[in-house]
Amino acid sequence: MLILVTNDDGIHAPGIAALAEGLKALGQVVVVAPDRQRSAIGRALTLHKPLRAEELLPGRFAVDGTPADCVNLALHGLLAKRPQLIVSGINHGANLGDDITYSGTVSAAMEGTLLGIPAMAVSLAANPGHIDGFAHAAAGACRIATMILRKGLPPDTLLNVNVPPGTPLGMRLTRQGRRIFGELAVEKTDPRGRKYYWLGAAEPGYEDMDGTDFRAVNSGYISVTPLHLDLTNYRSFAGLQAWKDETAADFFAAVQP
Repeated sequence: MLILVTNDDGIHAPGIAALAEGLKALGQVVVVAPDRQRSAIGRALTLHKPLRAEELLPGRFAVDGTPADCVNLALHGLLAKRPQLIVSGINHGANLGDDITYSGTVSAAMEGTLLGIPAMAVSLAANPGHIDGFAHAAAGACRIATMILRKGLPPDTLLNVNVPPGTPLGMRLTRQGRRIFGELAVEKTDPRGRKYYWLGAAEPGYEDMDGTDFRAVNSGYISVTPLHLDLTNYRSFAGLQAWKDETAADFFAAVQP
């Protein structure tokens, strides 16, 4: 059994160390991770410069690229065989609700799913300065990884796992929640009188709704949210098909080649 571990916090982050150590009970673990912090980079790929990978220890590679780069390079260059599972994390901080569109942690798991390998992302919903919850997060990740390896995942599906601080009360299968964003950009002035801006300086809120990842984590449970790569909003089809063009009864038929 070969398990690929990656993250977006960098190869020296305590979260990835705890995850890799915990997963050793399930099989051989190879770590391929960015050589430095790469948070909130999404599914970016490095296309305009070569990538370099340094093997710091046997089976532990630091890559000067993004989390998605790490997964691609591992599968197409560094590993002698395909892994049975890809686990990304443990992220320092939650990846809940709309966070997933920014998250390098989740994006690495998405890349694995795109390449046909079962994958999951694991995040600890605690202040990045606190690392005492990584043991619980690693234990939860191992439990879920065991079930993935035994039962598999539905097609085109990855799992987004968020672990609360402290000892979890259990696990809940959840849906993606919604953030409430405040002022994302904060304007400041430097000592020379020039303006500069901090993005993400204000802490966003969330919609406290039943069944969501936010509700589960804030109630002390591990949230397990199945995600898929098809972003099509199927419920919008009926409304959009009702669009009318001034010169054609059926707008969509009229513009087809």
